[in-house]
Amino acid sequence: MLDRKAPSIQHLTSSISETMLDPDLQSIQAARDLVEAAYRAQTVVAGFDQAKIDAICEAMATAAQRESMRLAQLAHDETGYGVPADKNVKNLFAAVDIHNYFRNLKTVGVINDNGSVVEIAAPRGVVCAIIPSTNPTSTAIFKILISIKSRNALVLSPHPSATRCVIETANVMRAAGVAAGLPAEAIGCIEKTTLEATNELMKHRKTAVILATGGTGLVRAAYSSGKPAFGVGPGNVPAFIEKSADVPKAVRDILAGTCFDNGTICASEQSVIVDASIDQQAREQFIAQGAVFLNGQQTDLLAKLVVTPEGKLNPKIVGKPATWIAEQAGFLVAPNTRCLIAEVGGVGREYPLSLEKLSPILTYYVVNGVEEGCKRCDEVLRYGGMGHTSSIHSRDRGAIIRYGELMPAARIVVNSPSTHGAIGYSTALVPSMTLGCGSWGGNVTSDNISPLHLMDIKRVAFETRAVTTPGISPAMANPVSSVIPQVSSQVLSTIPSAGNPVPKLDRAAVADLVERFLTARKPKISLPVPPTPALNPQPEPPAPPKPPAPPKPQPVPFVCEDDVRRALDKGEKIYINAKTILTPSARDLGTEKNIFVNA
Repeated sequence: MLDRKAPSIQHLTSSISETMLDPDLQSIQAARDLVEAAYRAQTVVAGFDQAKIDAICEAMATAAQRESMRLAQLAHDETGYGVPADKNVKNLFAAVDIHNYFRNLKTVGVINDNGSVVEIAAPRGVVCAIIPSTNPTSTAIFKILISIKSRNALVLSPHPSATRCVIETANVMRAAGVAAGLPAEAIGCIEKTTLEATNELMKHRKTAVILATGGTGLVRAAYSSGKPAFGVGPGNVPAFIEKSADVPKAVRDILAGTCFDNGTICASEQSVIVDASIDQQAREQFIAQGAVFLNGQQTDLLAKLVVTPEGKLNPKIVGKPATWIAEQAGFLVAPNTRCLIAEVGGVGREYPLSLEKLSPILTYYVVNGVEEGCKRCDEVLRYGGMGHTSSIHSRDRGAIIRYGELMPAARIVVNSPSTHGAIGYSTALVPSMTLGCGSWGGNVTSDNISPLHLMDIKRVAFETRAVTTPGISPAMANPVSSVIPQVSSQVLSTIPSAGNPVPKLDRAAVADLVERFLTARKPKISLPVPPTPALNPQPEPPAPPKPPAPPKPQPVPFVCEDDVRRALDKGEKIYINAKTILTPSARDLGTEKNIFVNA
């Protein structure tokens, strides 16, 4: 008899079809398939010699260089961010400068041998490469090159708003790599990007390491995935113009950095801190070179556009030109305006524009001397830029070193645009498109990420010093041997010699001697004495009634470092939940002081 409560065949088929069409489930399965395929390909790549790896990387770098401008235009058209010509510069930086820097790096077999220690390179496996929307094609080129150079395979997970340009970048480099002998599955790319697919990619058992470039939430997810991860945090870079600086050049460099690709590189300048003695000269130079200082009303209008009511950056203004941002905020500026400058009185939630803006907008502060300048720059970094980058313009080496000592930043760029200096374009830093923020920013490294971070190094170490054990006698080293002389002297005395009769063996004496020796070597064991029970024990008093439970605290939506310090001063806790936004400096200080409570 048919059970009418049981699902029909038609209903089951419909449910399966709906599941098959579910985009989240499809993206998860796609991520799994890509990792499995990359894992198989990586076992082949791991067996390549240095010449073949280098030939593959050369072919891919050449292809990326050839297609650089087309990929840059694709990135701009898809995301709406930045300037195509500037994106082309970033693509060429990844395909040419970074490739040339690592061209002769040994990544196969013995990479160093000093006679005492031999270092042997080993690949990590499958790299999960998360790609941001702000620098999609240049970051993809960079991560593909350093992954294959170190004999890994990789799977790219692009930001949903940059999927097509990243897929095309992967296609260009894969085709060139395959022609040079690379297995096609060594470079994979998720085509239907979802949060679920990215999480699956990060946590897959065959994913070996994560290269995470993106927002704070994504980087935090990478570090909590249980896999080794190289993540980067936000920038919020301060630029200090010290009184001895070449002011016209300093202003030129700062505008070049913050306006490059409309501020989409996380190392771009976000605030300017100027010594009071050169304030007027600096203002004149900023105006002469295309910046506009806003009045109070314009600053308020800009703040309402740039920062959401929740205290987050409005993504709609990221990578947009200054004139467009001003118009959206409700005021007009000259058509040739390169940058908007807002004078604010401090740093923190009360001053919304003091956060990282990722657009040609600068906040402006005036200070008295190096110490005050360092303090203000430190405040800017602690409000969302811990560990990333800071810059100074000065001709006083002592002031520069002092600034470097005080800044909680991995990169201190001197007399150069911080955008270009931090990535190694205009400085001698290791060229990279992924910049570690160290323990300040909750990252595992403060380095500029390179192929070296995607290799495990085995070290074959030869003995360089003979090991002896001082203070131990042969008898102590071999306790049994100490018995033999005492026993054997008695036994040997019973052996007959020429002219002597055979004495009778005194077995009782030998047994007594051995017994006494063994008894003397037995450890002395002291048994614990049980406690004496108390006389006339008294019953325990009844427990007092429990007070009523206090009302459940509500979690706060946002926490910065100032909030943590105020709570510490008052001896209070801060209640948070999964939706609470924590700046990196607030997270570090609050965790250290054990001030956060999950509500």
